[in-house]
Amino acid sequence: MRPVGVLALQGDVREHLSVLGQINVDAIEVRKPSQLQEISGLIIPGGESTVIDKLSHIFGLYEPIKNAIQSGLPVFGTCAGLILLSDRLVGATKTQKTFGGLNATVQRNAFGTQLDSFETTLKFADLDAVSAAFIRAPVVIEVGSNVSVLSKLTDGKIVAIRSGNLLGTSFHPEIIGETRVHEYFVEMCKTAIDPKSN
Repeated sequence: MRPVGVLALQGDVREHLSVLGQINVDAIEVRKPSQLQEISGLIIPGGESTVIDKLSHIFGLYEPIKNAIQSGLPVFGTCAGLILLSDRLVGATKTQKTFGGLNATVQRNAFGTQLDSFETTLKFADLDAVSAAFIRAPVVIEVGSNVSVLSKLTDGKIVAIRSGNLLGTSFHPEIIGETRVHEYFVEMCKTAIDPKSN
């Protein structure tokens, strides 16, 4: 398998690389469009979604990533990454764009400020008790067709979704050393769905 790329424009890049190292997966930092040809999947880290959006345009990565998503590259977005993968946003700035691909509506900063951050355990897909950190996290408020809900909080808020080769979580598994969500994504990379076959 080719390496998994971590979009290295802003955010908690190092933490994702560390988790991938813990599960013995080769990983590279992605800063150039050409590197998208070298990877089996891409992780968009948590950080500031508006900053990552702006930097993706400055570094010439916006259209290449958008095209790669449409061509079937597996992509995993945590927190800001979920925002950037969603088709619709609530609370976006006027100029903010997303890469899109997830037929979902996501609300930015749904859990309040940094002071409202919290950690919990979640049922995720077929996994019990996955550790999750929520930091100025978004929440999924609506999912469209072909989108599966993988995890909810006890109050019913949707915090993880998947559609084909795309995976998005409101939370950060990487910050607290949780590896199983990354293992789930690596399996997605190994069994990537050809969008032309749908």
